[in-house]
Amino acid sequence: MIELSSERPWWKGAAIYQIYPRSFMDSNGDGIGDLPGITSRLDHVARLGVDAIWVSPFFASPMKDFGYDVSDYRAVDPIFGTLEDFDALVARAHDLGLKVLIDQVYSHTSDEHEWFAASRSDRTGPKNDWYVWADPKPDGSPPSNWQSVFGGPAWTWDARRRQYYLHNFLSCQPQLNLHNPAVQDAVLDVMRFWLDRGVDGFRIDALNFAMHDPALTDNPPAPATDKPRTRPFDFQLKKHNQSHPDIPRFIERIRALTDRYDAIFTVAEVGGDEAHAEMKAFTAGETHLNSAYGFNFLYADRLTPGLVCAALADWPDEDGVGWPSWAFENHDAPRALSRWVDESDREAFARLKIALLACLRGNAILYQGEELGLLQVEIPFEQLHDPEAIANWPLTLSRDGARTPMPWDNGADGGFGHEAPWLPHGEENLARAAALQEGDPHSLLAHTRAMLALRKANPALLCGRVTRCETRGDLLVLGRRHDDDCIRTFFNLGSGDIALVENEAQGTVLATINGATCDTLPPYAALVVQI
Repeated sequence: MIELSSERPWWKGAAIYQIYPRSFMDSNGDGIGDLPGITSRLDHVARLGVDAIWVSPFFASPMKDFGYDVSDYRAVDPIFGTLEDFDALVARAHDLGLKVLIDQVYSHTSDEHEWFAASRSDRTGPKNDWYVWADPKPDGSPPSNWQSVFGGPAWTWDARRRQYYLHNFLSCQPQLNLHNPAVQDAVLDVMRFWLDRGVDGFRIDALNFAMHDPALTDNPPAPATDKPRTRPFDFQLKKHNQSHPDIPRFIERIRALTDRYDAIFTVAEVGGDEAHAEMKAFTAGETHLNSAYGFNFLYADRLTPGLVCAALADWPDEDGVGWPSWAFENHDAPRALSRWVDESDREAFARLKIALLACLRGNAILYQGEELGLLQVEIPFEQLHDPEAIANWPLTLSRDGARTPMPWDNGADGGFGHEAPWLPHGEENLARAAALQEGDPHSLLAHTRAMLALRKANPALLCGRVTRCETRGDLLVLGRRHDDDCIRTFFNLGSGDIALVENEAQGTVLATINGATCDTLPPYAALVVQI
């Protein structure tokens, strides 16, 4: 094994495990996962070989958007536990060698946040302009044509102020006015609060929604497309309600704060029409965020060689260009094995998918249960919790189907802690329970551990540059290099056999997946070779 320079920051090439608290482990038998539950299962996460956990929101919230509507940034919601429970989680994670990242939601709060209560109650008070307020047009209609992500206008009338307030998501999620330096100071104080409690970094939610065009200019219509439009939001180019050019200046303030602490990692979630340009701006140089991830793979209908090469090409190994992060699954997107492959090929494809994620240049983000091969669960309408799915039923695929409880064993409660959890497990997922895979050297769980260990043992895979990304039909050939460590990988993303070019895979074979040889890749096979 080639040694890496000790100057490499811990997060560069890290494998990060996302935990959705409601669905990870229930410690008190109320059907909802919690912080003590997470702590009790961290051994499982550590054994995977990941470097960090990312814990989705656990803050005080009315839970209209399941924690992404924060009513108190400094408090743990009672359904998840207490601040002392969070401190115990951080301590246990650190004992196991795991860094702890948490979500921060700065583009909006809950309408139950004390800041919003103060802002709506007094048009002349100190928090008057902490949110985005605007007078109606002369005919009483909203100030602009902006539409919310979850459907309907992005403006709601408030009789107390006799003005409209902006909300890019639910009407109970009013938009913070981050153009206001006092609001920036307030959210940076929140970040400082959690840094002082020992967190190692932040995933920043919906960062490109953090600022708007103060002139409230109407968005232009989107050009025609062959994709069905299920929301008014889809009919516009989002030029003015998000993606303001001052966002990187706010990010500079975030970086100045995190640089005062040791080895803090920041990663932004960035979606939308201009995601690539925004991710570059948000991570440029040494004064912005460390990383960003978009939706290249999360909403893709198919995994193709072209998709992979296009994503990697957006992040060249050049001075001033940030470091990417990649996720194939998360709490907002349908499970990849239910999107990308036919049922008959799922087991082979699951192994290929994990191997590919481990070989991409950038950070690898695994979503809880991905190491078990969990599938999207069909949630009947009467059991839905996802507000977007309820509002757009049945044309929006429910996010709830990817948020189902972790199956720790195949008992009546799936080892989760309650026989009637907040969402059903799904019978197919119970058959993939961790206890059933533990100790089986041929399981996907064992394979995931092996692929992460392979990545960590080889600098070329961990942090090396991309030397080659070639597509030949369903074949993806990916080259990585770090100093003298040079690795070539081959992935068959199709259902037919692929013959490799003679001597193309010559070298020391580090991994074979699904029957691959140096001559032939069967369906969904992969080969990793050191050359």
